Formats: sequence, structure tokens, C-alpha cells
Amino acid sequence: MVQRYRRGFTAAERTEMWDRWQRGESLRAIGRAFGKPSSSIYFQISPLGGIRPAPRRRSRLALTLSEREEISRGIVAQRSIRSISTLLGRSPSTVSREVRRNGGYSQYRAALADERAWDRARRPKQCKLAMLPWLRRAVSKKLRLNWFPEQIADWLKRVHPGDEAYHVSHETIYRSLFVQARGVLKKELQQYLRSKRTIRRSKHATQKGSDHGQIKDMISIRERPASAEDRAVPGHWEGDLISGSENSHIATLVERHTRYVMLVKVTSKDTQTVVAALIKQSKKLPAELYKSLTWDRGKELAAHQQFTLATDIDVYFCDPQSPWQRGSNENTNGLLRQYFPKGTDLSVHSQAELDRVARQLNERPRKTLGFETPAERFNACVASTG
Repeated sequence: MVQRYRRGFTAAERTEMWDRWQRGESLRAIGRAFGKPSSSIYFQISPLGGIRPAPRRRSRLALTLSEREEISRGIVAQRSIRSISTLLGRSPSTVSREVRRNGGYSQYRAALADERAWDRARRPKQCKLAMLPWLRRAVSKKLRLNWFPEQIADWLKRVHPGDEAYHVSHETIYRSLFVQARGVLKKELQQYLRSKRTIRRSKHATQKGSDHGQIKDMISIRERPASAEDRAVPGHWEGDLISGSENSHIATLVERHTRYVMLVKVTSKDTQTVVAALIKQSKKLPAELYKSLTWDRGKELAAHQQFTLATDIDVYFCDPQSPWQRGSNENTNGLLRQYFPKGTDLSVHSQAELDRVARQLNERPRKTLGFETPAERFNACVASTG
């Protein structure tokens, strides 16, 4: 049986592959560009956790490939070590050591010797998390609380402002999670990240929005007051449903000014059930902190006029296929998938459990709030209304 030869990737192809990955292209799209299956691309990217390796740099003191090729030609011409070293302008001991460690006169090959030199030069410096167990434990503890690496890095700087030993970059945390060859942070900590991916995706990778159809007498988001648009004042909310198996759903609400989150248990997706649950939830807040609600075009809010009559809260609807118009809510829904994975039955969670999850999100520092927590911002608003 004839075994087919499988061509690997050249240096130029690897560069292009990483360029495409960083632009947000999928494994399948990159594979098509090279005429290879997506699995071939995955096997190139996965060992590095989806993080592009730093470009290799040769020490100015090391032999170059052209010098090694000159050594190889000298060996073929049966020249002495000393004459070869004189031609290269290197010491005889350098050339002698190079030949000896790469098979001697009879087996020396320039390309193989050069590749071995690169391999020997890979001596990665240990990162701070590997050298400081107590710092590694502190980071692991926060990851288990579903904190983002960026939140952890900023928290360490705020708690220990003058002590560099406590400071670690969020990039170091990500690399320690995704590049498992480092052996620093345990692989199971990946499950506490928002995406639960095993490799890091580009920030340019996007997801498509969807249009859920028309709703009678809906008011466009374009008519929403300017105070809601620029997040200048509290009281303007964004809402949506996240779905699970067995036709189960949870209503999610996010306040635009403070990013404060509320979760509402709903027993079904029909508009009367959802609107009734939202009306009940609205009664828990002062009127000054609930002035408007922005929703996508899901028909679960088809009875929006009934909601407005009962609460005096205006409802606005996003444009078709424009989830970015409810950016805070979309982001929160992504965070919630850490707690309520896709494909699971959401009906098993009580309102008390939903409140606990919301409280945990509200007590996590947010970069967009200057690393204050939504709870701190929202409580300040409540105090000012009182």
C-alpha cells in the first residue's frame, strides 16, 4: 500500500495562517484557503492555545544558516576546521563544537543543524505565576468566582498599589490558561471563563444577529430619549430572553448607566407570561430608576403596550439584525452562559438562584465603570433618589 505524503506548512504559510486567525477567520475558512481540512489548522493553533507565538529571533552571536551552509560545503571539500573558521571569521572552537554536536564530519547537514539550534534556544522564561505560588492561588481563587483576567489584574493593582510582586498582566493569565505547556494554571480553570473555549479566539471574530419578526405598534429605538442614548442618567434598561432546553427561558435586564443586572424567572415564552413577570419585577424598583426598556424584536414582548400601561415605562425596539443596539444586554447574556450553559434546562433554577447569580455579576468590577462594581454604582443611584 502506497502511503500518501502530507505536506506541512512553510514558514510563510504559518505566518499567513496566524494573520487570518487574528483577523477572526474561522478554522474552516482558513483551511479552505490552504486546501486543507479545518482539523489541520486546529492542530497547528491548539497547542499554543490560539495565541500567536512571538517571532523567533537569532542571537547576534549565533551561527546563521548561511554560515552553517558554508561549513557544510567546507566539509564536502575536505577542508580543515581551522580553514573553515578563518573563512567565516569565527574561532576554530566555535566551528568544531558546531560540527561535533550535529553528527560530526560524516553526518553534518546545515539545515538540520540550524533547526536543532532553534530548538535548543527555546528556553522560555518562567512567568510570574509560575514563580510565585501565593499569587497563582490568588488568581485561581478569583477565576473560580468567574472574574475575568482583566478584572483580576486591575484588582491586584488596586489592592496592592505599591507592590510589583502582586501585579500580573491579564495577558499573562490568559497565556497561563490557554498554553497548557506552561503548566501554571490548571486546565479546569478554563471552565470559569465566559466562553469556555480551549483556545483563544480573536476579538474580531463575530456572531450574527437575527430578526425575530414584526410587532404591532412598536416604537423604534431611534425615538428613545437622548439621555438614554448617552447613558447620562440611570433608569434606562435593556432586556432579552436567554433560552435553554425544554422550551425554558430566563428574562435578563441590564441598566445602561450602571450595568446593573436583574434576572427574572419566566415559565414560558408567550407574551402574556413574559409581560406579567416583567411588570412584577418593575414594582421592586423606584420609578426614577425604571424609565424605559429597550428590547430586540422577539415576539415575547408583543404585548408591550400592556406593560407600558401597567408600569408607565416606555418600550423601544431595536432595528432588525442590530443586537449591538443593546450592547450591555448582549454582553451580559454572554456572561450568563457561564452559569446557564446552552442546551441546559433553565426551568430548574429558582428565582432565589437567579438572584444569587445576578448578585455575583453585580459585585464583579467592570472595566467600563473604571473597575467599580455595578452594585456600587446602582446603590449610589438608589441613595440619591431617596
